[in-house]
Amino acid sequence: MLQYTIRRLLSVIPVMFVVSVIVFMIVHLTPGNPALIILGEDTSPKAIADLEEQLGLNDPLYIQFFNWLSQVITGDLGTSVYSERKVTELIFSNFRPTFSLMSLSMILLLVIAIPAAIAIVALRKTVLDPIFTSVSLLGVSIPDFWLAILLVLGFGVALPVFPVAGYVPLTEGMGAWLYHLLLPAFVLAIVEVGIIARMLRDSMLESVNQDYTKTALAKGIKEREVLVRHVFANALIPTTTVLGATVAGLLGGTVIIETLFTIPGIGQLLIDSIHRRDYPVVQGVVLFIAAIYVLVNLLVDLLYTFLDPRIRYD
Repeated sequence: MLQYTIRRLLSVIPVMFVVSVIVFMIVHLTPGNPALIILGEDTSPKAIADLEEQLGLNDPLYIQFFNWLSQVITGDLGTSVYSERKVTELIFSNFRPTFSLMSLSMILLLVIAIPAAIAIVALRKTVLDPIFTSVSLLGVSIPDFWLAILLVLGFGVALPVFPVAGYVPLTEGMGAWLYHLLLPAFVLAIVEVGIIARMLRDSMLESVNQDYTKTALAKGIKEREVLVRHVFANALIPTTTVLGATVAGLLGGTVIIETLFTIPGIGQLLIDSIHRRDYPVVQGVVLFIAAIYVLVNLLVDLLYTFLDPRIRYD
């Protein structure tokens, strides 16, 4: 296990290097001059040229890349050209709202998807099964930004039940925190619920037809107990794989949802930095998101050994 973990961690290095090259090239080949955006349209050409020299924008791209990469290796993602704050400081200060939003979304996702999948497997021979399939496909097909707008119009304007903007930290009270995050968290979760519920349902239906399930039912064990203790447990491994990818989906979805609900998270930081052509912040945020995605995949692989003791990484 230890050797496998070390190998996986070492494999992260080339992946992150490729990501850094792609991100750097995309960001720097995008039209727009950060110096002009910072100083304004009425600034003299000399002042713009001096700021470009100060930011190193006049150097060849490969020189800029290796200067930036040498900083990243030491843990320094650079300094924002807009706010002059450290990029790492900006990322971690803005990641708290994003982490809160993702955590609440994941809780809602599991609370909705798991009972729904178990219930549908129990009622698999009824008309509810094809209805569930249709509804889950509809949930996957709905764009999150469109659903967010509908919920804002419905529960924020027509029926002002929830706030449509803003964020309250958890330190100021669980009620206020939940009140501001419940609507955006539900939008993020509901898009992924269909994927997880369908995956769990299909895996459980496959296990239902196995011999050990039929044997347990033949011994007189109640079907509900067999579904929860045996069928559900065996369906967790393929579902966990999809759940790991869902974390990346939730993190990517925060970029849109935080913008719509004005949540000061890492997604909002990324959008604002793109508008300002704040290259170091954009590069740092994308690298941070990529690192989380890679680490989540590693944790999912290691989690397999706890879900199924037969799996060993030798």
